[in-house]
Amino acid sequence: MPSPVSADRPAAQPPGRGSVEALITQARRLKGDVDAVRRDTRSDGADPEERWQRALYDLALHQLDDLDAHLAQLRDGPQPAPAEPAAPPAPAAVPSGSLLSRVGSAEWDLLTDEATWSGELYQILGLDPDRPALTLDELPSLVLDEDRPKLTAMVTDCLVDAKPIDGEFRVVRPDASVRTVHMMGEPVLGADGGTTSMWAVLRDVSELRRSQRTVCETRDSLHLHRRQQQTEHRIAVELQEAVLPPWRGSLRLPRQGPGALDLAAHRLPAATPTLLGGDWYDALELTDGQTLLSVGDLTGQGVAVASGMATLLGAVRGMAMAGTEPGQLLTLLNRLLDTTVQPALGSAVCCRYRPETRTLVWAQAGHPAPLLYRDGTGRVLNTPDGVLLGASSGAVYGQSVVTLRPGDLLLLHTDGLLSGHSGPAAVDRLLGLAPRFGAARTAQDCVRTVVEEFGGAGREDDACVLVVKVTT
Repeated sequence: MPSPVSADRPAAQPPGRGSVEALITQARRLKGDVDAVRRDTRSDGADPEERWQRALYDLALHQLDDLDAHLAQLRDGPQPAPAEPAAPPAPAAVPSGSLLSRVGSAEWDLLTDEATWSGELYQILGLDPDRPALTLDELPSLVLDEDRPKLTAMVTDCLVDAKPIDGEFRVVRPDASVRTVHMMGEPVLGADGGTTSMWAVLRDVSELRRSQRTVCETRDSLHLHRRQQQTEHRIAVELQEAVLPPWRGSLRLPRQGPGALDLAAHRLPAATPTLLGGDWYDALELTDGQTLLSVGDLTGQGVAVASGMATLLGAVRGMAMAGTEPGQLLTLLNRLLDTTVQPALGSAVCCRYRPETRTLVWAQAGHPAPLLYRDGTGRVLNTPDGVLLGASSGAVYGQSVVTLRPGDLLLLHTDGLLSGHSGPAAVDRLLGLAPRFGAARTAQDCVRTVVEEFGGAGREDDACVLVVKVTT
């Protein structure tokens, strides 16, 4: 890089070679550390946040590459243009990661109207180094029309007002490619204080600006994705709240007469708030005085599954009000799910309780069976036949009948309750709550016990629990 000299300004002394070598070593060590972290990030583009992180690592590596090469050029000194090149160099042959393809220097002598360019500047602009360097009047011919006023203003401010140059513009190379050039420079003043020449460092920052645009676009995409997720989650929560039973705490059904049920329910959210699933619970007094009890789970997450859950739960209530028995109800529900536009799988338990005989008629579709607690012990009810809803269009669902006694307690739940636990040991843990249930006065007390045992941090899935206690 030429070093302009003024009579009023002493020549700058080059830095010590040893100190520059130390800086180069540190820069390369840091570059290796950043590259190691970058390689550990995923590159499949599945997650917007990971794409943003990887783009930032790429940008950091670009910057460190530039720093490394700048220091190397400072150590080795400027590279002069060849006096008699055998042939014009092909710009594409210069490695894109090499500083020598991206940084050059120039000096324009205002007294002689001569220009002196480094060989690197010819490469940046894609010009034949055998040609004379362009004067300040000729330089704008390479610049895009919309950027010429910017270049003219910078040069004018430098020559007239002695202001430093620091700005960017785009040039069109002979091969029609467009490059972004960053120019930094300053005037060289003569003994009378007037400007005698102007020198500048010109850097090809096309790749850097492209990387920065990628980072900005990825960040914007990430922000948009997050806003969409937040909106969808809010809609799903509102839809779920609108569909689930409005009662909180305890409920007595039927409201009149003997053999009533003391009911309590609770929904346990997943540890990750955005993972809103399709779990439901329901208890409804029917027109014939019987009580509908149901729990279920539709696969998927978000607005679509919340909408599907609303459809299924509405169908369950409507068919139960019409007097449909649990087995036939699940058969019809399976056909309904099979005809939906977006195929899905679901599981459910559906029960009808007859207070006059204290009998429970129930059916299940690929769902955990209710647990019956009596006289201080618990057991799993014998499960009638039934596959997942949506798994087979011609499925038929059986049903079972259980006679209950005053003081009996039923626990219905979705499989998310045992998230993180598997096998018989998970069910045994629920059955082991029998002594505590026996000592509880209300169904709500039993729900609190379940939440204490299974509602801790780190849940992988949503869950619903419905506790039913037979009163005297």
